[in-house]
Amino acid sequence: MNPTVFGAPLCALAITCSFAAVADDSPPFGRAASFTTLAITPYAIEGLTGDSAGNLYTTGRAPSPEPCPVWRFDGQQGTRAQVGSIPNTPGACNPSGITFDAYGNLYIADANMGGVVWKLQRNADGTYLAATTPWVSGVPGTNGIAFDRDGNLWTGDGTTGQGRVWRIGAQGGSCEPTFSGCKEVFRVQPMANTAGVGRQASTLQPAPAAANPQPLVANGVAFNEAGELYVADTARGAIWRVRLAPDGELRSATGCDSTFKSNTICLENILVAHPLLEGVDGIALDRAGNVWAAANERNAIVVVAKEASAIEVFRNPANAAGLRNSADAALGNDHILELPTSPFLAGKRLCAAQSDGNRRDNSPNSAGEINNNNGSDKRGKISCMDQRLPVPGLELPVR
Repeated sequence: MNPTVFGAPLCALAITCSFAAVADDSPPFGRAASFTTLAITPYAIEGLTGDSAGNLYTTGRAPSPEPCPVWRFDGQQGTRAQVGSIPNTPGACNPSGITFDAYGNLYIADANMGGVVWKLQRNADGTYLAATTPWVSGVPGTNGIAFDRDGNLWTGDGTTGQGRVWRIGAQGGSCEPTFSGCKEVFRVQPMANTAGVGRQASTLQPAPAAANPQPLVANGVAFNEAGELYVADTARGAIWRVRLAPDGELRSATGCDSTFKSNTICLENILVAHPLLEGVDGIALDRAGNVWAAANERNAIVVVAKEASAIEVFRNPANAAGLRNSADAALGNDHILELPTSPFLAGKRLCAAQSDGNRRDNSPNSAGEINNNNGSDKRGKISCMDQRLPVPGLELPVR
């Protein structure tokens, strides 16, 4: 039986459904999904997670040297409370992925300080001890994070563009260069090989903005119940499915192209590559194995069936200027997405964090409900889909 979305079956064969809902302004599945803003934040945000009570959590990118706040949001009212913080020196904090372990502690990926992951111990009152020392270091560009069934944390190297994916043991440690408590398990094939031969995905957007290269191939990560790891490939508009042995070692084939590093997984491990997934950032899985993806450069949400192609759930409608960076005045900007980065499935509810980056469909980002340019006090937001999902989200961490 095929999984369904809004009562309509997801296609069993990619070739039959690739263009089932690709007309730019046609509603998917016979009726359009819609989003409403839940909360606006004074700092830019990227990662998003939640607890069993329906609260949502993210981290604000505060200006240095102010500590970067960890916020909890009431899942219904959107009210915000600071429950912890991470350091913001040296340099400026750059948090992205955020998740819980099985004991209720929070972990936050931060590309500052050469790439670190912070662990915040949970207090009895639901707040968290401020992080002072990285739980793991030496993870350049760390972005999405996810726990496997054995309590190891996995992360990719984000905008460095090399495609590295690391497994970090339960005690933390250091990845590059010492690899203490950490292993580089594989690489997603980068856009260019070791000789610099390849291609470049370049984002075009309204003048005067220049073309903006996109090298990122190892972005969001998520596990399914079978222990397979999914990796969002932003540059290709693809999702990789990586097979792992019960001990966490790699089963997927590597070494198919000798011009790349020997631990680079073969292209056969791509689950789906589709124009609807261009700019894919964070991903989340439901219990039927559907992958829900934030296509940030298209201001869109896309769902990928377990063995099928991509179907668009929502995309900002074109406004009077022929752009998708804001809504028309009569509709209101509280019903659009502004560079969605991180979807999270709380039961049958889908919410997404937005960072208002100045890229493609969201450019110029001075329009819309939030403005991530300097001086704004509305720099990030969380929006939730008004319709309930037919399948609840996968409980995290996967066990």
